[in-house]
Amino acid sequence: MSQVPDWFERKFKFSFPVELHPNLRARLRGTPARLEEALRGHSHKSLTEKAQEKWSAQEHAGHLVDLEPLWLSRVEDYVAASEQLTLTDLQNRKTDQANHNARPLEEILTEFRTARERLLKRVEELDTSLWTRAIPHPRLKTPMRLVDHLYFVAEHDDHHLARIWELIGAGGPSFAR
Repeated sequence: MSQVPDWFERKFKFSFPVELHPNLRARLRGTPARLEEALRGHSHKSLTEKAQEKWSAQEHAGHLVDLEPLWLSRVEDYVAASEQLTLTDLQNRKTDQANHNARPLEEILTEFRTARERLLKRVEELDTSLWTRAIPHPRLKTPMRLVDHLYFVAEHDDHHLARIWELIGAGGPSFAR
């Protein structure tokens, strides 16, 4: 049984200062390296093994790739001053149908790094006034500033990294298989 809390049960408080945006960008920039470190050197079998019919470690990595277009779309929502952040498929059909376990790991890692660089490049191009613009999140039903959106993305990254580490036994002694 996983010790990582269910993502959809998470509650978020977006009360930190907007001035933390450089820290969040640094955290997001580091995710591809942390993902690579977690996955490289493990056998294909250990990366693609499913626990209790849930995603494998490699599928979790593929899921991170699958969501990069959503994160970028939501950044564009801030630019456009949209009424609500872009909706997502809460059933994650894209990941379920992608067959990430059949893909080469290096392809997934390269695709994620490229997509994340694209996201961060776009964020760095934005006018600083957008950091405080708030738009309602469709599932959480709460306004999120752009800085909150980046925090949400970073937390999502860490959620899946924790699951990956748990699945491949790299999470330390507190992660039982």
